[in-house]
Amino acid sequence: MKLIVRNLKLSLDEDIDALKKLVCKKIKVSEKDFKNFRIVKESIDARKKPFINLVYSVMVEIEGKIKVRESTDISILEQETEKVLVPGSIKLKNRPVVIGSGPAGLFAGLVLAQNGYRPLILERGECVEKRTQIVNRYWTTGELDPETNVQFGEGGAGTFSDGKLTTRINDRRCSIVLEEFYKSGAHEEILYKAKPHIGSDVLKKVVSNMRNKIIEYGGEVRFNSKVTSIIVKNGSITSIVVNDKEEIPCEVAVLAIGHSARDTFKMLFDKGVEFIQKPFSIGVRIEHPQELIDRAQYGEAAGHPRLGAADYQLFQKLGDRTVYSFCMCPGGVVVASASEPGMIVTNGMSEFARDKENANSALVVSVEPGDFGSSHPLAGVDFQRKWERLAFVAGGSCNRAPVQRLGDFIEGRKSTFLGTVKPSYTGGTNLADIHSCLPTFVTDSIKKAIPYFDSKIKGFGMKDAVITGVETRTSSPVRIPRGDTLEAIGIKGLYPAGEGAGYAGGIVSAAVDGIRIAEKIISTYSYE
Repeated sequence: MKLIVRNLKLSLDEDIDALKKLVCKKIKVSEKDFKNFRIVKESIDARKKPFINLVYSVMVEIEGKIKVRESTDISILEQETEKVLVPGSIKLKNRPVVIGSGPAGLFAGLVLAQNGYRPLILERGECVEKRTQIVNRYWTTGELDPETNVQFGEGGAGTFSDGKLTTRINDRRCSIVLEEFYKSGAHEEILYKAKPHIGSDVLKKVVSNMRNKIIEYGGEVRFNSKVTSIIVKNGSITSIVVNDKEEIPCEVAVLAIGHSARDTFKMLFDKGVEFIQKPFSIGVRIEHPQELIDRAQYGEAAGHPRLGAADYQLFQKLGDRTVYSFCMCPGGVVVASASEPGMIVTNGMSEFARDKENANSALVVSVEPGDFGSSHPLAGVDFQRKWERLAFVAGGSCNRAPVQRLGDFIEGRKSTFLGTVKPSYTGGTNLADIHSCLPTFVTDSIKKAIPYFDSKIKGFGMKDAVITGVETRTSSPVRIPRGDTLEAIGIKGLYPAGEGAGYAGGIVSAAVDGIRIAEKIISTYSYE
């Protein structure tokens, strides 16, 4: 029989093997009775500093049956029957097409390929190997490639973030996503860490391995292949156009285009695809010494090798607005993330080791469609562009990002020097006043929240903390409505998916949505 045993606590200096003894004591068996033993969750309990515990849940399989009294800490694991995908009755004449190779596109393509549908995956940018070189060149020289950058290219925007795998959704497919990442080269700890992350350095290898799997299963992946038009006849998609010249017939297309494909949004809107405005958030990146965050979170235990770099999550409700930290990157860097010329966009990135000097996080304020100043479905895109252009100007109109000491920002004056915290931004920076490139309601809300955040993370409000503008791509500014069949309203065969379509908020949820779409296609259509 299989059991899940929870709430097993170890001190930082206890060996991991002590877990087995704790399990034996809790369920009253001997280690020799274990047929299988696996950690399923590890989290950190730092509520009683300096006494910090690692808290575990484990799966243990016992030979034979034993008497177990189920409780909040012990439960019997029922045998799960594997979901069998049965192909639908409608025969496809052409293979499915997946537009985009971010998490939603990769997982949609992988599931379709694994089930014999031989999908064609089209990516407007380069493969991850060449993409890395192009992005590094942009960070070094400011030379932006509008088709291959931090937003576009194999792996999507998440490739240059941190590979964070935390999610708020509860879906059976989440474990499929984690297992597939692990099989493709991610570290095993993503299967049990409470806050798993792959690391941008490792994620590049994972993405490449997933691409190769899709090809091995009979799929095809094409790079530098931008979908520039779709052909719809009698309410159904019949073909797509690539790079304004090649027409590819298809009855099924997965739209996994990401949250920054603004030109593709406009093309689809002009072709009759329905869009609606969606809330998102904008703000800045804020940087502190990682050592400060470690001390605030772990006290005297800061720096212990079993703890690693500390993270944080902060939020405060201020009237109708919420100010919160987002995409926190321990031991990471702030990255230049524009996808259009004449604009500045920031994001955060950590490698697996999370061993850089600074901690950074987005510090953002909620934005509602009423803030856009227009009822047009794509008005959120224009709203983002406005502040990105102003950030470009604040940075000196030369691809430098505007930066400011937090103390100067709070006092409302332009910074004239940097203190103890140096910006990690991957491009050039320019001392500026961030107020010039964000709405007043955003800057006012951030300033109001800083004292509260400082009470939660001691030192968060330090005057020498650095803010870099602007963070605008927290999520998609649009949603493409879809019906019960998961197809775009009024267009049969067109399946909006993932974050760009407004149905996800991170790597795992986007990947899950991609799997969901693939399963729906398989249950509807057959392809031989």
